[in-house]
Amino acid sequence: MVHPAFARIVSPSIADARRWMLAASVTLTAAIVLAAAPTAHAADKPADPVHEVRGVKLASICSMCGVVSDMRSETRDAPADAKGAVAGAVVGGLAGHGMGSGSGRTAMTVLGAVGGGVAGNAIGKKMRRVTVWTITVVSKDGTVRSYDAEGDPRVAPGDVVVVAEGHPARVER
Repeated sequence: MVHPAFARIVSPSIADARRWMLAASVTLTAAIVLAAAPTAHAADKPADPVHEVRGVKLASICSMCGVVSDMRSETRDAPADAKGAVAGAVVGGLAGHGMGSGSGRTAMTVLGAVGGGVAGNAIGKKMRRVTVWTITVVSKDGTVRSYDAEGDPRVAPGDVVVVAEGHPARVER
């Protein structure tokens, strides 16, 4: 047990220590935030606006148009559908049913169906992979936007395009 005279001395010092630690942590956090903040100088200028993309002068295109600045493709898993999961569950359930006896057989059937469903879903997604093209377009005002297309986008970097129904379409010049 702590002597009452010692408790009066210790309690205020613990409270003082907590206040000091709180003040120190707030000060340290503020110092880190200020050190990480970018500094501005009178000589700094905003970045020059984009005037040309892939050899096409933005001033020469229509106000609704843009220029394809970049295009890349990647292969992604197709969205899941129930066919693979159902087929896997049926096969897994049948395989599980063939093991064990009594209540163990029921448990193995359920486990086989669940495991088969998960595996069938994963296999189904891998079997139906799709190629997605990401097209980056710089508009006349310098705004940059990216669009995804699952089919051949029929545009190339440097093409002048107009965005129709969420997809870039080439403009004949």
